[in-house]
Amino acid sequence: MEKRLNRSDLMFSLSFILMLVIAVGAFFYGVKVGTDRVEAKYAEAAEEPAAAQEAQPFAYQQQDLVSFYHTVFLSYREFQNEWLADQDKWLADPTLDRAATLKDLAKLSQKKYDQIGKVAVSPVSPQLKEAQTSYMKSLKLFHDSFGSLADKANQGNAQMALDKVEADAFYKQALSHSLTAQQQYFGSMLKWAATIDTNIPDDIAAEEAIAISKWKTYPLVVKLKVASDYMAKQPELTEYLPSDLTARVDQFIVSGQASKRNAKSFNAIAELLTSTEAVRNGDFVAMKARFYEQEQLPQLPFFFSDK
Repeated sequence: MEKRLNRSDLMFSLSFILMLVIAVGAFFYGVKVGTDRVEAKYAEAAEEPAAAQEAQPFAYQQQDLVSFYHTVFLSYREFQNEWLADQDKWLADPTLDRAATLKDLAKLSQKKYDQIGKVAVSPVSPQLKEAQTSYMKSLKLFHDSFGSLADKANQGNAQMALDKVEADAFYKQALSHSLTAQQQYFGSMLKWAATIDTNIPDDIAAEEAIAISKWKTYPLVVKLKVASDYMAKQPELTEYLPSDLTARVDQFIVSGQASKRNAKSFNAIAELLTSTEAVRNGDFVAMKARFYEQEQLPQLPFFFSDK
């Protein structure tokens, strides 16, 4: 005869089953919590190197611009100014040994190439790095050009020798890289300014013609970039800088000459001034107090002294 469970036995059985269910549930919950904690711990450990990798120095700091000036820009300018001075000597003295001059310049360009190549430019400022590369390409091509032209440099007169140099393919490429490097350096200054003032763009597209009314609204650093863009398209090495061209354009506008000559754009004024050799090295420094006393600039020597 089958024995029937009384009420107390039934309650005990149900309680036992309930406790078993709770115990099993607690076990699996504990496993899940432990797993989540371990995964979180490893995820945090994995993120730490990534975060450390992202914590890089800010790009286009003023110290980077200043360092580039002393180690790259100035070194290149020493070579460039030597070549510009030698051209004047050729024209002034027809008895000068032009072949020896070009050989010396080829050696100097190689020396400057080696010096600039050793400079460490931070990769977090890519446009500065590109400027360094462009200057090095320019020096290499100047070396090849002068080296190949030296032996025949004394044939004919000085002007004929200069014409041969300017017609040389290597020389033309060297000139292009030089002006591109200058453009990239001044572009880096604009990027620096944009980190200081969010109202300043970090780049500006080159335009065929910039109306005077628009030019007047530009902060100085934007004007400098525009001037460097313009100079990059002109096949000529100059002692003056984009800052000097900028100052002369502003002077031309303020003096009323733009209105008198019906010049309606920056480009038209720049072409007039450069074609008549009206821009000189040091023009910016001479006019800075008059036009740009309140403008923000990086602490670069050519903005504060005649260098």
